[in-house]
Amino acid sequence: MTAETAPGTEPSAPHPLVAAARSLADDLLAPSAARVDQEGVPVSHVEAIRGSGLLGVSAPQEYGGAGAPEPVAREIMEILAGACCSTWFVQTQHHTPVRMLAKADLPVRQRLLRPLATGELLAGIAFAHVRAFPRVPVRATADRDGWRFDGTVPWYTGWGLNDVMLLAGVTDADEVVFAFTEAREQPGLRPSPPMRLAALTASRTVSLELDGLRLPGESVVLRTPQEKFALVDRPRNTNASPAVFGVAHTALRLLEQAGEPATARALRDRLDHVRHLVYALCDHPVPHERVDERLALKTHAYDLMRAATTAAVVAQGGRAMDLGNPAQRLAREGMFLLVQGQTSEVRRAHLDALAEI
Repeated sequence: MTAETAPGTEPSAPHPLVAAARSLADDLLAPSAARVDQEGVPVSHVEAIRGSGLLGVSAPQEYGGAGAPEPVAREIMEILAGACCSTWFVQTQHHTPVRMLAKADLPVRQRLLRPLATGELLAGIAFAHVRAFPRVPVRATADRDGWRFDGTVPWYTGWGLNDVMLLAGVTDADEVVFAFTEAREQPGLRPSPPMRLAALTASRTVSLELDGLRLPGESVVLRTPQEKFALVDRPRNTNASPAVFGVAHTALRLLEQAGEPATARALRDRLDHVRHLVYALCDHPVPHERVDERLALKTHAYDLMRAATTAAVVAQGGRAMDLGNPAQRLAREGMFLLVQGQTSEVRRAHLDALAEI
């Protein structure tokens, strides 16, 4: 995995946070990934992330963040996901609330942005269900000087590790209301037992039952029409996640270590080419344009990730079936990334591409 540099140029020294991510990955996350996969993301991993400065990578400098450019944030995502996908997935929830607060001009920004940017607080997200519209799994209703939330959040990651959550519901007028609350059981909010998943069970994912959860008006960070949210949210799902490249590159290193450098090199060349094209579109000035091209590249990235993790399993042979072997863990993590943040549009494009194989 290399820094995002123009062809024919020498890579510059890595950003300090990229160096911090590599150190964290090499010294802590990768060596303990097999144990974490079976036992869960420990508090010590979260504390290490907090202390590294990585939680503020995209936060404004005036609030204690790094204000780093997007290529830096993407490279950090690749490094963390390739080292321990479960830990990456817990901490990656944090960055959307930070970005949303940075754009807000409401009281909640002054209360939360600095502690989130510095890592004093860790945030989770409870709004993927909004993408199910016109179904409304969580209803938001104006309630005196605040809001009431009712329904079910199907997925919430990092329960027991996060300090606050960004929750969203949809009003009768099809407006999406985003508000912060503490990530704990409270009147009107009850978590399920931790889910047993085929991959990333370690991420401490639960569902949340909301039965009259009341939040004050000052907890709201954004109110926006559902159509506008869908337009802004679309690039998050039509672009390939950097985690896909992180997991694939780790699988290719494992393939090399198994004595298959030629296969690894052939796959890496193709993967790096797609990565370059994906990130060029990520930086396109109009993020909701060229959707078909973005989706085609995303499905191609999926194909290469799947090929890389499958090759790692094949090269390991029967040993790959041991739960302590990294090849099967990477294959399961890749399976998770196929459906992470999936929308009906992404699912259709992926299935259509698979039908042509």
